[in-house]
Formats: sequence, structure tokens, C-alpha cells
Amino acid sequence: MSTTTEQHQHVTVELDRVVIRFAGDSGDGMQLTGNQFTTVSSLFGNDTATLPDFPAEIRAPAGTLAGVSAFQVHISDHDILTPGDAPSVLVAMNPAALKANLGAVAPGGTLIVNVDAFEERALEKAGYPSNPLTDGSLAGYTVYEVPMTSLTMQVGKEAGVKPRDAERSKNFFALGLVSWLYSRPTDPTLEWIRNRFKADALICDANTRAYKAGYHFGETAELFESNYQVRPAQLEAGTYTNITGNTALAWGLIAAAHQAGLSLFLGSYPITPASDILHELSKQKHFGVRTLQAEDEIAGIGAAIGAAFGGALGVTTTSGPGIDLKSESIGLAVSLELPLVVIDIQRGGPSTGLPTKTEQSDLLHAMYGRHGESPVPIVAAKTPSHCFEAALEAARIAITYRTPVFLLSDGYLANGSEPWRLPDVEALPEIDPAFATAPDGEPGDGTEPFQPYRRDQRTLARPWARPGTPGLEHRIGGLEKADVTGDVSYDPANHERMTRLRAAKVAGIVASLPPVEVDDAAGPGGSPVLLLGWGSTYGAIGAAVRRVRARGLQVAHAHLMHLNPFPSNLGDVLRAYDSVLVPESNLGQLVKLVRAEYLVDAGSLTKVQGLPFRAAEIEGAVLELLGVDPEAVAAVPKEDVAS
Repeated sequence: MSTTTEQHQHVTVELDRVVIRFAGDSGDGMQLTGNQFTTVSSLFGNDTATLPDFPAEIRAPAGTLAGVSAFQVHISDHDILTPGDAPSVLVAMNPAALKANLGAVAPGGTLIVNVDAFEERALEKAGYPSNPLTDGSLAGYTVYEVPMTSLTMQVGKEAGVKPRDAERSKNFFALGLVSWLYSRPTDPTLEWIRNRFKADALICDANTRAYKAGYHFGETAELFESNYQVRPAQLEAGTYTNITGNTALAWGLIAAAHQAGLSLFLGSYPITPASDILHELSKQKHFGVRTLQAEDEIAGIGAAIGAAFGGALGVTTTSGPGIDLKSESIGLAVSLELPLVVIDIQRGGPSTGLPTKTEQSDLLHAMYGRHGESPVPIVAAKTPSHCFEAALEAARIAITYRTPVFLLSDGYLANGSEPWRLPDVEALPEIDPAFATAPDGEPGDGTEPFQPYRRDQRTLARPWARPGTPGLEHRIGGLEKADVTGDVSYDPANHERMTRLRAAKVAGIVASLPPVEVDDAAGPGGSPVLLLGWGSTYGAIGAAVRRVRARGLQVAHAHLMHLNPFPSNLGDVLRAYDSVLVPESNLGQLVKLVRAEYLVDAGSLTKVQGLPFRAAEIEGAVLELLGVDPEAVAAVPKEDVAS
């Protein structure tokens, strides 16, 4: 809080950041509301980070805890890394939304509740023995009771909308109210409403009226002592868009295909939380993208392997249960040595598990989840926008080394969003598919047969020959191949040679990888603790590092994009620190790999609750490792400290 200025009867208070959570029934439009508030905040110039929280059941009974949908957004005037540990503001559309989310709200936080929904039947369905708005249980919070439903129906009636349809616009009333409360510009949202609902003029008018009614309620009701302003952040110059992880992945695949001069083919079966990649790519036919919504997971990857054989960038997308079904075909791609990108948007498991919740529990599956000796490279994205870079890198490895590549994301990254500075397309790396154009046998009279398993001596990759290229006719299949010729072979010595060659090819990818970078303000090896992370723990670890340093203490951070093979200097980095702690949203999968590979006594910090780590959880673990009492060192004034 820095300055105040008079605005009508209200005082506008400047904040450096705020965390807001919108919550209601899954049919209340909370994701739509949160996304639009985020988009407007990004357009305004704030840094943003989001955490959508979907109910696990598609049609849970309205008004029950199981049916609550929420969207958390963190906006700031400085660089942030997480959607915030705890919302300072909760907008609750009904009692169930309040009950399901109240425990996450920061002590002394603000509650904006739709008082119209707090009637007896709704309180019973949410499990409240009494009305929390009147029984004193919310005394520790600032509570604003707003009749959102009745006011929305009133303006809807004026527009001629049926009461049931008008009631559905109450999320726009909430959006308008919070937009006023945090000084968001109105024109972008009004234009968005016009474009989004232009097919139904009556609904468009009702939503517009509801949004304006919420905004004007904040201005005129004299319920709020002040409204707030979070100034734009000082971000690197450039053109920005707000992007989710799944959209960034789709765009990264398009960019990779373009840089390689290939068409892009996606064979996929819809599954939460990966389906949005299929949805996005299906809209991009003008970029030479072809998508197939297959009848099942096996058909999806089979079609992608066929596309790779035909000379396209073959991709298949899924989540953990789909990887179970695709495993045999991934082994086939290992044997065929064709480029293939396998994207796994991880979710809680096992089996159906937690379809709408996040987890990092497929690393060992990606590493070992096939029969036989069948290693594959593994790349992991770390933020929603980094999914673009991860897709480019996975495609580069697949095309260069003729191998299937796992690209790991998760539900948190897939659905979360952040501002992304658009890259300079001219600066994107070229990817050379280096198609075979002529038989490559020993020099002779020019009639030598094509040898589909003669390897490039640098990469150990076999030739990639487009079908129909004269002189390059060949057959492939799942049986073991003879070295060089590619003929079916049952020779024991040949099988061992081919097994070792495939493993050496994957291991040799390390030569093309950058060394792992360490963020250590005390210099290499200077801090007492190294936090080693991978995937979506990046933001929480980075925020925890800032918090620890704000207390006057030292901690280092290294984050892995390449998980197989590991960067060449990782062992030296790990051995340079007295303590290594690996936070991950599983029961300790990366820590098993680094202990086995480097014989370091790395510690594990795990969480499998379907929720991402909070910065405070990692900060607490670091302080414990350092033997420091949090009360004995400087307090941290901000949840996500500016760098």
C-alpha cells in the first residue's frame, strides 16, 4: 500500500499485488469470469499467473462441494512466479463455494458473497448447520454481502430475458464488481462480450447489462470504503499475449514443423487435461496441420507413427491413462527409429485417478514404462509459456535423432496462464530433417540397395526416407532389425548390438544439450542448500528462493528441462552442495533417478494432493534444512517477492 487518491466518495488504494479466487458451481461460469479478468489485467500491463481448479465430476449436483469450480489469479506490478499461496479475496457465488474455498483464504482476507444464494436449502446442501453470514464464524474476515442474483435478474428483466436465462448472467455481475474494485478498464470486456455472444443478441445484452450493473454497484452502493489499483509491471519490451500451457504447446509444435519444413500431424484421443491441444491444432489447417480424433488411444499413436513414416512430424497427445495404452506402440517407435513426439499432460493417478487435478507422477513411467530395453529422451516444460520452447526442443530431438520423445507437462501448466512475449520467428532455431535422397550403400556401380539402418556416425540416427523416393524402398516392422540392412534378424549378437546402439543414440543426445544452470547468489556451490526441480514446480521453487533470500539467507536453485539424458554437468552441480532437496508432486521420482545416477544423498519433498506446491511449503522445508527458526529471521512481507 503506497498512495491514495480521492475518486468520488471512494479512496483508491495502490497495491503491489493481489490474489483473487472466483468460486461457484461448475455451471456458474467461474472459469470464463477468471479468464476474462486475467486477460484484461494482462492487457492493462500487470504480470499475471493463474490456477484454474475444475471439479472432478462432470455434472456434480448443483450446490454441493463436489460441484465447486474455482479460478485463482495473481496480478502484480512486478515479476511473479506463482498464482499465489493464498487468495486475499474470495468471490463466492454460493455456500458450497464459500465452504470449499474458505480454508485457502489468507487470514483477514476479503469475502465477497452472493447473499441471495445463502438460503436454507443451499446451506444444507453445502453442509452448513447454520448460516455463516450470521453465526459469527466469519468474524476473522472482511465480508461484503452483495445480492448478485437478484440484481442480475432485475437488469435481465429490463432486457426482456427470461428469469432463468437472466440468472445465468450473475457471473458477469461479479466480473463487473471486481473489475471496479481493482480498477480494471471496461472497454476490453464489453468488446469481448459483444464478440463472444454476437450470435444471440438477447444474451449479449443481458451479459452486458449484468457486467455494467456489477461495475456501477461498486461505484454507487457505498458498501466498499475503497477500491484498489495494481499498476502495470515493468516487463521486457515486446508484444505479449496471455497464454495457457496447452495453447503454447500447440503453437510450439506448429513452429517446430515450420522450422523443419514438415507438415504436422496429430493423432489423438480426447482426454482431460490434454484435449485442448487437439482443439487448438484442429483450428490451424492453414499452417499445414492435420489432426485426427481417433477412436482410441492406440489408434491415435498408430496414426502418428504412420505419419512419421510418411515424412511428417508425428505427434500424439494424452494423459497418464493414455500413456498406459500407448506403451506398446511407443516401443514400436523405438524399434522403428522414427521421429515421434509423445505429449503427456500428467494428472493424478493411478487409473482414472483425479482427472481434473495436477500431478507429476508419470516420470518413471516415461523413463521405464515399456518392455525390453527401450530408452527414450524426456523433456519437461516448467511454465505455461515455456511449453512453447519445450515443444520445439522435443521436436528437435525427435527429428535429429530419429526417436520418440516424451514431452511432460501437467494439468497445472496446461490450464494455467501467464503473459508471454512473442518470440522473433526469424530467431527460432532451424531443424534439419536431413531426409535420405539416394541409396547409401558402399561406393560401387550405383546399384547398391538402400540400407535403412546405416547410421550417422555423429548422432547414430538412421536415415529417414520418404515413401516414394526412388531407390529408397524399404519395409519396417516390430521385429528386431539387422544392423545396417534392416532385414528381420533373430541373431542373438545382432540383437545385443542393436539394443546397445539404440541406447547409445539416446545417451549421445547429451552432446547437444546445454549445461544445467544454477541460480546461486552466493556463487557456484556457495549456498548450503540446492533446490533441484523439474516441470511445474519451477514457479513455487523460484518464489520460495526469493522468500528465503528476503530473510537474509542463501539457497540455490537448478531446474531440469532434460530428464533423459540428464545434462552433462548435473553430477558436478549436485556434488558441489552440502544438501540437495528435490520438491516434486509425486512420491519422489526424480530423486530416485539422481540418487541412482550420481550416488548423491538428495532429499525429497513430496506432495500428491492434486494441487501445486505453495511457495511457503518449500520455504519451510529449506528453513528446516538450514536449522533456522522462521521467527528468528526477518519476516517476508510479500507472498511472491519481486526479483
